Amino acid sequence: MRWLPTVRSRAVDGPARLGGRARTTALIVASALLMEQLDSTVLTTALPAMSRSFAVDPLHMSVALTSYLVGLAVFIPASGRFADRLGSRTVFRAAIALFVLGSLLCAQAPNLPLLAAARLLQGLGGAMMVPVGRLVLLRTVPKAQIVSAMSWMLVPASLGPMLGPPLGGILTTYLSWRWIFYINLPIGLLGMVLTTRYIPQLRDPEDGGFDPIGMAQSGISLACLIFGLESASRGAGSMGATVAILAVGLAAGLLYARHARRTTNPILDFRLMREPTFRLSVLGGSATRIATGGSAFLIPSMLQLGFGLSAAQSGLVTFCGPLGAVCMRIFTRRLLRRYGFRTLMTMNGLSAGVLLFACALFRPGWPFWILSLVLFLNGLAQSLQYMSYNTIAYADIKGERMSAATSFYTTFQQMTLTLGICIAAGSMAVSRALAGRQAIGLADFSVALGVVGALALLAAPVSSRLDPLAGREISGHGA
Repeated sequence: MRWLPTVRSRAVDGPARLGGRARTTALIVASALLMEQLDSTVLTTALPAMSRSFAVDPLHMSVALTSYLVGLAVFIPASGRFADRLGSRTVFRAAIALFVLGSLLCAQAPNLPLLAAARLLQGLGGAMMVPVGRLVLLRTVPKAQIVSAMSWMLVPASLGPMLGPPLGGILTTYLSWRWIFYINLPIGLLGMVLTTRYIPQLRDPEDGGFDPIGMAQSGISLACLIFGLESASRGAGSMGATVAILAVGLAAGLLYARHARRTTNPILDFRLMREPTFRLSVLGGSATRIATGGSAFLIPSMLQLGFGLSAAQSGLVTFCGPLGAVCMRIFTRRLLRRYGFRTLMTMNGLSAGVLLFACALFRPGWPFWILSLVLFLNGLAQSLQYMSYNTIAYADIKGERMSAATSFYTTFQQMTLTLGICIAAGSMAVSRALAGRQAIGLADFSVALGVVGALALLAAPVSSRLDPLAGREISGHGA
């Protein structure tokens, strides 16, 4: 296949530096990630203000997050196939356009149901945008340069989470929450121009064909499971309806599992899980992403509803987490080269869980510098986990399987982020019900953060099962 790069082992020399062309590609992909990450982090800061605007329970605002993730989970499995058929540049540019259109509709939404529908459209764009961008990078960069490529791609993308909280707080406090969606428009238009000029048009005409039956079954399964879990977590609708939705999701999932075993090229190929590095990255990364999804939903709301801070003040405090994530990007390559994936991911998994337990102990009387320091350290830990999992996952994947691997991995990535939000909202709902309170209290946030912190610790024993030299060709450790 013509698009596959020539890979030469660099285990002895360590990770190689990127050339100019690959760096440009990484930065363009990063512009799409910047837009998506900025959107999600700005939104979490604005949720309390949006709940007041729509006159709904703050707990119900989780649907604004999960509806977007439904769009991602349903359409991500097809992203690689669309890119193989239509071309990476065409699909990537169209995805950015859909995301921008969804942002415009979100800004105009008069109520929560229409906001959720617009977020679903945003999710459709994001489903094609992020995995196709990552696929372009993985197909054009040798394995020895993957860590460097991911660093170039994720450092600009980290500006979104870093700028999101303070920007969302300022816009929400002094203008309107609707402006958090308008800011996507110039970024998206710039991304479309750069994509047209620089992103290569990669195709794989021998991709094995599309799988419409598999897409329908997996899409119904993922959508029903996400909506069912989201409804259960906030107590929306009747118990019978929620159980019915979950039952349909499980049934569709079983049908898809049967279909996948009989199909040569299923849209979600579970045979990829036979590869140890890929399997352990999916499983260990799931624990980390559940914690990340839950804490991103909990911490901004806790600072506003539990501490009484304004959206702007909350944004300035939570700004420290993404700042730590950006700082960690500088050291990730060196740490991986020195300690390797297994040691680093195991020890860091423990640290990430402990830091979330520390967040559960936050109280209004604590000095802001202590809150900021804990969030900064939490950002360091989460960034290192993400970089490690996102890199080791593709260490042993062959070039012809890269499209299927990126679709599969990104689907489970978004599913677990959604699950984290549902677990966080559900934990708060249970805590409030047991205490007999009508309104959410600070104790409910503490309980929920403790739950997601405990789940974050599960990443450590999973990572410890990696081979000591796993990913050596990428990191250069043990040379």
